[in-house]
Amino acid sequence: MRKKVLVASKNPVKLEAVKTGFSRMFPSMELEFLNASVPSHVEDQPMDNEATFKGALNRANNAKSAFADADFWVGVEGGIERAGDEMAAFAWIVILSAEKSGKARTGSFFLPEKVRELIDAGKELGEADDIVFGHSNSKQTNGAVGILTQNCITRTTLYSEAVVLALIPFKNPEIY
Repeated sequence: MRKKVLVASKNPVKLEAVKTGFSRMFPSMELEFLNASVPSHVEDQPMDNEATFKGALNRANNAKSAFADADFWVGVEGGIERAGDEMAAFAWIVILSAEKSGKARTGSFFLPEKVRELIDAGKELGEADDIVFGHSNSKQTNGAVGILTQNCITRTTLYSEAVVLALIPFKNPEIY
């Protein structure tokens, strides 16, 4: 039986991360991936853990309301948070089904001072990365983490690990 997975974003990085995570956790399941732009009801650049989680949850819930015929709804929200004088980047993944939910946060990494200064001046992370590193639309490709690790870890691979973690309750339904 084919299962529909609705990714609450048109960003190709987020779609690919969800596909990778689901395929790794459910290799024998026939999956159909769809995506749609839905609102997060948080700022375009969430500035703390709580707002970032809320954005992912809102995206998943809004997708579920708008596309009720799917089997899974996935919200992905990238955010930043302050740690003293520094700033870290991360994302939250929220996955819903009719019966349960799963959630996970990616690992965090610290941003260079020049990027932090641009964010403090009102830029989104992706825009700040493009300015500092001379890229174009990096948030829809390898992202800050890809730029900073020279693609040892890309935005897609960072997010796909968290998708796997968010799927734990669905992989282990007898204990969740």
